[in-house]
Amino acid sequence: MIKLPIEINAVKGFLHPEEGEILYRSCLEIASLGPALEVGSYCGKSTIYLGLACLENNNTLYAIDHHRGSEEHQPGEGYHDKELFDVKRNQMDSFSEFRKNIEMAGLSDTVIPIVSSSEAVARNWVGPLGMVFIDGGHSMEAALKDYRSWSCHLRKGGFLAIHDIFLDPSEGGQAPHEIMKLALSSGLFVEIRRVRTLVVLERI
Repeated sequence: MIKLPIEINAVKGFLHPEEGEILYRSCLEIASLGPALEVGSYCGKSTIYLGLACLENNNTLYAIDHHRGSEEHQPGEGYHDKELFDVKRNQMDSFSEFRKNIEMAGLSDTVIPIVSSSEAVARNWVGPLGMVFIDGGHSMEAALKDYRSWSCHLRKGGFLAIHDIFLDPSEGGQAPHEIMKLALSSGLFVEIRRVRTLVVLERI
């Protein structure tokens, strides 16, 4: 079991501890290939697992999120959290909660938050990556943009992790599952591990 510097169950988010451990161990493996990057940090639960692995190997994690919430986080939707809603600005704002959790975990010098859309950041990105974790918007348009924007920056031997893979449509949206199938059908990736709704693919 990973020794976490923070009570992880107190961090808002939807990542199961078993999935978090796989993220951590996968990120440890790619340290020599380059930095890690996640799309969709929310309040930092996955960021902490990935960040700890980067800290252990003197690596860096780029954490991209506009912090205005995905479609399902908006008022009236199933995963809306009133505590993260900025009434004055009439919009979601998870960045303060994210920053607090990263500081409490001692990862401020390891995690580089990028408060922007995934597509905007990718437009001028030039460096190779060792690992990409996609857990952003779950509409087909958003998931495809994330996959197309970031999979091309992975080095051979690097990992592409995708969260919320539901084989049964009645259990959850299918966009993450579709981009996983797209990655596998490209011939550039092979599946190396899966736990619950998390899949890790290797760039070959």
